[in-house]
Amino acid sequence: MSASAFAQDTPPAQVDVRGKVADYDPRRDDTAARIVVRHDDLVKYGDTNLLDALKRIPGVMVNGGAGHGGEVRLQGLGNGYTQVLVDGERMPPGFAFDTLAPDAVERIEVRRAASADLPTQAIAGTINIVLKKVVRTREREFKAGIEAGRDTRSPNASLRLADKRDRFSYSLALAAMRNDFDGDVPAREEGVDAAGRPTLLRTTASREHGHLTTLSLVPRLAWTLDGGDTLALEGLATLNRFRVGVRSPVTTWLGEMAPYPRQDIRMTNDMGSMRAALEWVHRFEGGGQLETKFNASGGYTDNGSDRDAGGNPAVGPLRRDIGSTGHDRDAGTTGKATLPLWEGHALAIGWDAGRAHRDDARRERDPTQPALVIPNGDERYTGTVTRLALYAQDEWQVTPAWSAYLGTRWEGVRIRADGAGFGSARSRASVFSPIVQTLYKLPGRRNDRVRLAVARTYKAPGMEALLPHRYTTVNNSQVEPDVQGNPDLKPELALAIDAAYEREWAPGALFSVSASQRRIDDTTRNLVRFDAAGGRWVSQPENVGSATTRTLQLETHFPLRTVELRGDVARNWSHVDAVPGPDNRLDQQVPLSANLGADWRRDRFAAGANFGFRQGGVVRVSANQTVYLHAQRDLDIYASWKLDAGSQLRVTAVNVLGSDFVNDSSYATIDGVLRNRITNVRRPSVRAAFETKF
Repeated sequence: MSASAFAQDTPPAQVDVRGKVADYDPRRDDTAARIVVRHDDLVKYGDTNLLDALKRIPGVMVNGGAGHGGEVRLQGLGNGYTQVLVDGERMPPGFAFDTLAPDAVERIEVRRAASADLPTQAIAGTINIVLKKVVRTREREFKAGIEAGRDTRSPNASLRLADKRDRFSYSLALAAMRNDFDGDVPAREEGVDAAGRPTLLRTTASREHGHLTTLSLVPRLAWTLDGGDTLALEGLATLNRFRVGVRSPVTTWLGEMAPYPRQDIRMTNDMGSMRAALEWVHRFEGGGQLETKFNASGGYTDNGSDRDAGGNPAVGPLRRDIGSTGHDRDAGTTGKATLPLWEGHALAIGWDAGRAHRDDARRERDPTQPALVIPNGDERYTGTVTRLALYAQDEWQVTPAWSAYLGTRWEGVRIRADGAGFGSARSRASVFSPIVQTLYKLPGRRNDRVRLAVARTYKAPGMEALLPHRYTTVNNSQVEPDVQGNPDLKPELALAIDAAYEREWAPGALFSVSASQRRIDDTTRNLVRFDAAGGRWVSQPENVGSATTRTLQLETHFPLRTVELRGDVARNWSHVDAVPGPDNRLDQQVPLSANLGADWRRDRFAAGANFGFRQGGVVRVSANQTVYLHAQRDLDIYASWKLDAGSQLRVTAVNVLGSDFVNDSSYATIDGVLRNRITNVRRPSVRAAFETKF
């Protein structure tokens, strides 16, 4: 087994091969490949949370939405294959990305290939969110807006203050949002026997109503010391409060009545996180520097579920009050020393060490029978993760046209967890990751280049996946199973190869084609089995063997006089050796995705649109389980007007096509097939915002 790794927030070392700073383009000149999306491109659609902004970045997919467990994916892969960092570091479990507003972000870096100074727990790649740090002039910016639709209303506001005085600078970003929603979540459950004859048909007319409140605070203080050293104190605090009530009447049209045809569920979820870091940068006379950081973070989760179900005389009513809390604490240090020992080289060594502790408790009661002891109702565990990572990297300018990046990283982790009611887990693991990247600029064509990268990466199971405590469902079945962890999980190890050809024929004009392959050992799948002892269906993660995934991606930008056109398309293939085909792809992998966008600007007026497409299809999880991915079509349109030099009005039409989120799964046995489809209805909405600098 293994566990999450943590790392620094500094980009890979770079050789200064550019004549002027203004001529430098990280995508063109850096040996370690990355796509950089700047602040102005992130905020042009007026998004109130980072998840909505991420979905328009080439190669990035977002499954779900803010407040509904949105997951960020590269190469179409979810389930933790994509590593998401903030300033190069993993956030505590209480952190939610939909609490972070784009206004606080300086840039987003997308890295398909690994680099040694970031964690290599990035089989599909890494998305690094870099917060605003540099302050050059006085900044005062305020934004206020509202998003409204048939089933949603969401006011929001943000404030950014920054200034620089002599050797001291400060910045503060504050954002708040509340989303009130009221929508339909219909479901349909069907069953057929071995001969294909219908045996079951149930429909659920679920309706949910609730609200989501988010708050984020990003402060930073920085000093320039004598001798050129810098000292910075920075923080990040987030709060997420989610409340929802769901009424789910189940109608049986054919077959046996559901155990609980009437369901009223009220759920609460509170999450919060806080991180503080002290960073010192010391510059040596010979040109090198030492960057050290000491950080501490904490987070909490508080979940509640009040279940009231009944309606079947043969089963009787069900009342349950379930509450769970978790508290996380983490302290660590990271460092990086850049050593200019040889001309044409940028050698760096670094470390990442820390210790994380988690307390978790779950309590389940029947409010009508307080003295009743519910099997596995009360659980408690404490877990500790100790980590250490050491790395070295060198970027070598072999010739003016050819550069190479060589890196190696060793990560070790020790996990210890003890629980009441479900035992304990112990593990030690280490991963050694060699990394090679190279960039070759074609002779006489500085803007035409070829890239190649080879790296060892991995994916470690989190604490929740390791501990065997169980989360139960109301109408338990093979398509609505309980969920339980597995203490025997091992990390997934991968060998990654990435290649790309990039061509720029004019400033801002780009054509890129890239290909990648990953061979993954000890692939993890969530398999559903019947627990005869407990009489319930249970989903549990298990290692099922090796898998291969491949991606081909095209990307282009066409800047014209007043219009900029852009587009990207990605085709993904994968297969899991231990799962019979066809359609034995990895973790609900999206086979095809595409984005098309256009931005137009003239004088004080700007407008644009972005269309995103995600292809659907069948994914076979195991010999018995299949998941059907439904196609998604997202169209957003925006327009902005500059009222004066410091103010503007922005209007955005969101989800114009009304594309829904659909979860569709089935389970087959020798007796037949059971299928369940849940639709989260999403309707178009309009967002309006006023922005001013003062």
